Amino acid sequence: MKRDLLILLALAGWALAVPHYGSEFAVSLALTCLMYAALSSSWSLFCGSTRYMSLATSAFFGIGAYGCALMLEQTGWWAAIALSAALAAGVALAMGAAVLHLRGTYFAVLTFGMTELIRHAITYWEKQVTGTVGRVLTVLPERDTIYVTVLALAVLALLTSILVRRSRFGLALQGIGFDEQRAQTLGVDTRWVKVAGFALTAAFAGAVGAAMSVRWTYIDPSTVFNPFIGFQTVLIALIGGAATLWGPLIAAVVFSLLAETLRLQLPQLYMMALGLLLILCVLYLPGGLASLSLPRKKVAT
Repeated sequence: MKRDLLILLALAGWALAVPHYGSEFAVSLALTCLMYAALSSSWSLFCGSTRYMSLATSAFFGIGAYGCALMLEQTGWWAAIALSAALAAGVALAMGAAVLHLRGTYFAVLTFGMTELIRHAITYWEKQVTGTVGRVLTVLPERDTIYVTVLALAVLALLTSILVRRSRFGLALQGIGFDEQRAQTLGVDTRWVKVAGFALTAAFAGAVGAAMSVRWTYIDPSTVFNPFIGFQTVLIALIGGAATLWGPLIAAVVFSLLAETLRLQLPQLYMMALGLLLILCVLYLPGGLASLSLPRKKVAT
């Protein structure tokens, strides 16, 4: 644990220096890396341990973004981030209580369906109640404030993952992933553990959505509830190794750099190249990028 904390501290110090020495493009790219590091690490904390495939990340991201857009002028920056995270967690509690009795394909499809339901509900509300679709953000924090906030969320997501994995709560999540019925017979309240883990993941996604919403001066449901955000989070976690601590972080950096390079160099083949990368990782690195540093026997288990 001490080694993990030292590594996290060193990486955070290095990332903190980027705005002072990097160009605008480097800062923007680093911000994207940190965003997906926070999303994929928090997603892996619940889904990698329990093996529940959630596709609701974009729903919580969008809820956080809209929450920040509505509350920023009245509450201020940090309060808007915290309240947006709480709002996303509250929605996750209700969603989790409704769907976490399902597993596998049913759970994945239902979380994606609920994400689309939330997106269309907000679109309908904006059209019918406010008379327009979208929000113009008039109060925008400075670039460095946004960067430090997203960096803090990424560090907090990794720190939470380090602490939870070594706690009874983390062991309960892992027990659900290995054999949920056996965990129940051992006295684990699996329903409460699953709902709490799902809400914890949602809180991070909502906070990240709130912090990233100010990168756009105008947001609408199709932008912040974009399913691509959720799918890319899942891909990064799987490519890095959803059951590992550092895998999602490594994959977030590699994936973001590669995606930006492909988008600039091969705009017509961008999505095809990313799809091919995913196929190769599934075929030859089923344990993710993190498995490259692990003994083969350990990956198999």
